[in-house]
Formats: sequence, C-alpha cells, structure tokens
Amino acid sequence: MKPTTNRVYSLCVTALFAAILAVLSPLSIPLPFTPVPLSLGTFAVYLAAAAGGVRWGTLSVAVYLLLGAVGIPVFAGYSGGLQVLVGPTGGYLIGYLPLAFLVGLLTDHFPERKSIYPLSMIAGTFFCYAIGTWWLARQASLSLPGALAAGVLPFLPGDGVKILAASAIAYPVRRVLFRRRENFPPQKKAG
Repeated sequence: MKPTTNRVYSLCVTALFAAILAVLSPLSIPLPFTPVPLSLGTFAVYLAAAAGGVRWGTLSVAVYLLLGAVGIPVFAGYSGGLQVLVGPTGGYLIGYLPLAFLVGLLTDHFPERKSIYPLSMIAGTFFCYAIGTWWLARQASLSLPGALAAGVLPFLPGDGVKILAASAIAYPVRRVLFRRRENFPPQKKAG
C-alpha cells in the first residue's frame, strides 16, 4: 500500500471511531446516588481500541476528548467543554486514554487470540477507574471508599456487559479493517 493511501485510510478509520465515540458517549442515564452517569462511552472506547489497535484507537479517543474540550456536546448527557474535563467525572474521561492504549496494545500483539479482547478491556478499565476514582475523590471531597462506592461499584455489572459485547463485535471488525488496509485499492493518478 502506498504511504499516502495508508495515511488516508488511517485518518478515515480514526475519524470513524471518533465519530462512534461522539455518537454513543452522550447517551447516558443519570444516577441519583452518584455524579457519574451510566453511559456507552466505555463501550465505544473498548470497541475503538480493540478493533482499531493502539494507534487508531488511542488517537480516536484523543480526537473525541479534544472535540468535547472545545465545547462540542459529545460527553455524557450531551455536555461538552473544558469544565467537564476538570469536573468530578473528568478523571474517567481522561482515563479513556490509558484504557484505549492498553486495550489497543494488547490486541495488536495478540490479534487472533479472542480471549485477549475481554482481558485487555478488564485491565484497561482498571487504569480508567484508578484515574477516575482518584480524580472524583479530589473534586468531590470524597474518601477513597466513598469515591469507589460512587464511581466504580455501581458500574461494574454494566461494564461487564459492555466488555462482553465489545469483545464479540471488535474481533470481526478488526479482521475486516486490517484486511481492507492491506487490500486498499491504489489511488489513480490525475492526468
């Protein structure tokens, strides 16, 4: 594949995953006992990172966070702006980056091992939760157990379901994306 064709394909895949994040992440359910809403954001990150790998997945999350930071309403509950990133739930959003990096890194190294998909998502979620919980505790003046009770424990069952769903979807999508990348048709020269 020509370098320019490869770059165009990479940009398109990154933009596609950033768009999936921007569409799914705002869909959320506010919970009465925590400032952290139940959203499809982690599902979209799992999918982007496992299907797109470390480069496309992590870059798409960075693009998504930049879109939200400049005020586009792509965060949970159709919110946006820098105030969301520095607010109580901002740590979980920032935690999407190491989550995507770790999931992408592991699935890049073991793309055909189906068991690595959910295992990498569990490991990545640990880092996302660690950053988000620490941030929530600081921003909301909560103890660490209080932050865990508000920002982690209620979300574990839902994250389990999201991990299973994303693992099932990401493996076949990844095979198509990387097969297409290798067989992407060359560009025709103008003239």
